[in-house]
Amino acid sequence: WPAVVLAISVMEVFSVFSFNSPFGGEPWSIRSDYESGDLGFDPLGLKPSSAAEYKEMATKEINNGRLAMIAIAGMVGQELATGNKLF
Repeated sequence: WPAVVLAISVMEVFSVFSFNSPFGGEPWSIRSDYESGDLGFDPLGLKPSSAAEYKEMATKEINNGRLAMIAIAGMVGQELATGNKLF
């Protein structure tokens, strides 16, 4: 678990740079040039070049994430209902 917490904390620290300075009069506001989810790391070149392809890929990613959240909620519900561990 310490390695997982460290990996997540590194990403969270870098996400702080997506906010405007709190001394500019707009606390907790995100920079206007910030693109959600774009961390500037694409070593395999998977990001589509056209805006339409990028929007389609982003929609697929959101839908896959939602499906994963529903799946884990089902797994947690099953463990709570049966009292047995799945793994």
